[in-house]
Amino acid sequence: MNVAITGASGMIGKRLRQRLVEAGHTAHPIPRDGAVPVCDAIVNLAGEPIAQRWTEAARKRIYDSRVEGMRQLVNTLSQKTPRPSVLVCASAVGIYGSRGDELLTEDAAPGTGFLPRVVMDWEEAAQSAEPLGIRVVSLRFGVVLGPGGALAKLLPLFRLGVGGRLGSGRQWMSWIHIDDVVSLILFAMENAAISGVLNATSPHPVTNEEFTRILAAALHRPPLLPVPAFALKLTLGEMSQVLLDSQRVLPAATQAAGFHFQYPDLPGALENILRPPQ
Repeated sequence: MNVAITGASGMIGKRLRQRLVEAGHTAHPIPRDGAVPVCDAIVNLAGEPIAQRWTEAARKRIYDSRVEGMRQLVNTLSQKTPRPSVLVCASAVGIYGSRGDELLTEDAAPGTGFLPRVVMDWEEAAQSAEPLGIRVVSLRFGVVLGPGGALAKLLPLFRLGVGGRLGSGRQWMSWIHIDDVVSLILFAMENAAISGVLNATSPHPVTNEEFTRILAAALHRPPLLPVPAFALKLTLGEMSQVLLDSQRVLPAATQAAGFHFQYPDLPGALENILRPPQ
């Protein structure tokens, strides 16, 4: 299978390309000019990083890189013959907003605010490929744990013994191991019966306090210094809500489709990620 990938140089894109080659497929990074090669499937992973202060300029970059980028991709596909049979698009659990202890499956209503609007428009833009005869799957990513990303930013603090919970620590954190992300992309790509939205999160979300405690234990360090919510808001502005929002997401449709997680529990996931290379 020939697979074209946007965002192929990122943490997920690199691991996906490796797995595709190992499975005997061909991976084609889509360049920044948006030139799409003839392919059987497209995986869209492109997007401006969320983890930055949300100035007006940053908001526009975050929105345009996802929504306008997806619209441009679909427009390019509309002019191609032959077209790929499937588009697997990154999405995000940010669509749900902050919902406390509520259990959120794929059927849950969207929240309100900047991130939910970005993700709703992003998924709508992806769905516009369906009338072209392209099967569309949107994967709502939680926090992806792997060799880079959010975990890489936390590890130096925790290794120094100065990591701690964020805010109250009671907010739910929906996470997923990078290998499960890649396996789910391949699963969605290869199973013709799957379309629509799937939550790309472990079936066992944890509170931020639990995450902090488990990560500190894995590193044999104490979780000493909690970070007050007001300090996060002063430092990061509105973007701090990404760290303080509570999203207790369950992959109900994902598991109903037959996907099995290799790393469903946080201790096992962190043990695998933190294990020294052989």
